[in-house]
Amino acid sequence: MQHRKIAFIGAGNMTRSIIGGMVKSGYPANLIFASNPSLPKLEALKQECGIHITQDNLDAIRQAEVVVLAVKPQLMEQVCQHLQQADMSGKLFVSIAAGIKVARLQQMLGGQYSVVRTMPNTPSALALGMTGLYADSQVGEQDRDFATALMGQIGETLWVAEEEMINGVIASAGSSPAYFFLFLEAMQEEAIKMGFERTDARLLVQQAMLGSAQMVCQNPQLELAELRAQVTSKGGTTAKAVEHFEQQGLRQLVSGAMGAAVTRAKQMSEEF
Repeated sequence: MQHRKIAFIGAGNMTRSIIGGMVKSGYPANLIFASNPSLPKLEALKQECGIHITQDNLDAIRQAEVVVLAVKPQLMEQVCQHLQQADMSGKLFVSIAAGIKVARLQQMLGGQYSVVRTMPNTPSALALGMTGLYADSQVGEQDRDFATALMGQIGETLWVAEEEMINGVIASAGSSPAYFFLFLEAMQEEAIKMGFERTDARLLVQQAMLGSAQMVCQNPQLELAELRAQVTSKGGTTAKAVEHFEQQGLRQLVSGAMGAAVTRAKQMSEEF
């Protein structure tokens, strides 16, 4: 990974995860700056990672070649307007704020700056995240490579060719941990009805999910349908359960849910 001076505007959980991954992989802590209104969050970051901290966003951005915009979407315009007091020419901006398009970010920043828009998900906190990235044509290859390596500190990355596809990333990866949690929750509740203690029911379903995920990751040559077929003996218990899912329209239900997520993502992009 290229070593550049980088400033994080905002010190929330995602910032902590990214910085932690950078330092752990050998990125020089003295090149990392973080700014946040809350001093306790900054102090914790400094103690954990040895980075520079400040409560002044302008102080942070003046030090940096790369600026990570890690503030809540509803605060982004206010923060960006304040940043305009600094010289931002030549800097790369990486946004992890949901719902704000590149053109809108540039408008907030007050110029046609190089902006990479990213969409990470919550498993990023465990370095098991999935991040979608998009940038327009004015972002060069070296900046793209840096953004890829940066977000690679918290998991896998995927560039999309069209900005609208970020909404698909949201539906497929950004929101999907909640889908899995809901499915596990329903399974746990049913196992409890079968007589298992709550903790035992959770152990059964969470370990099954973990093992299944590992089987997917370790067998990339196999289609998901093939993996399913391998554990579905004809006429057996699994076959009956899968048959019930199919009869009840599971595929259509998933399609509708993901479509709803995309629709909401489009609406959110109009709110900022």
